[in-house]
Amino acid sequence: MELKSINGIKIDPKIFTFKFGCNCKGECCHYGVYTDLKEYQKIMSLKDEIIPLMDYTQSKKTDDWFEEPQDDEDFESGTAVGTEIINGKCTFLDKDGLCVLQRLANEHNVHKWQYKPIYCVLFPLTVYENTLTIDDEHIDRLETCNKMNIQTTIFEHCQEELKYFFGEEGFRELLKLKEEILSTNGVLK
Repeated sequence: MELKSINGIKIDPKIFTFKFGCNCKGECCHYGVYTDLKEYQKIMSLKDEIIPLMDYTQSKKTDDWFEEPQDDEDFESGTAVGTEIINGKCTFLDKDGLCVLQRLANEHNVHKWQYKPIYCVLFPLTVYENTLTIDDEHIDRLETCNKMNIQTTIFEHCQEELKYFFGEEGFRELLKLKEEILSTNGVLK
């Protein structure tokens, strides 16, 4: 079956049926994340505003924040830049499990995810080989995600994130695609 696309991104039908739940404590951020080169540049342009938000568990030395860039076709620019892990967590995660990039957006009165890498926003979804799919490899190594009696799908759990990623019109297309796929497979509720 050929995967349908929305805004140029193919959609893995599993996102409509995969059961997911999270008792979030920021554990998914313990491994660091990959940012697009443009996201990295945006974050670095805000470094003077980010540093005061960091606590004693984080490095305020900007040279410690990121790994060396690497080629990666899954990123818009073709370049991925990973965040470093400091004290067992992403460099931007504070002692309370909160992201300083999101705190900065809140202080600026802009959308809460404006400064966060899209990888962070979408998790437990990811874009791999130009396909929106489930980051099940990462989910499997977490202790708090998906370890309970789950009744909701990953699609239901991540609607706010999907609206942010695709925009309102793209999200409406995604809803239509969901109905089409589930009715074709005879799983429509």
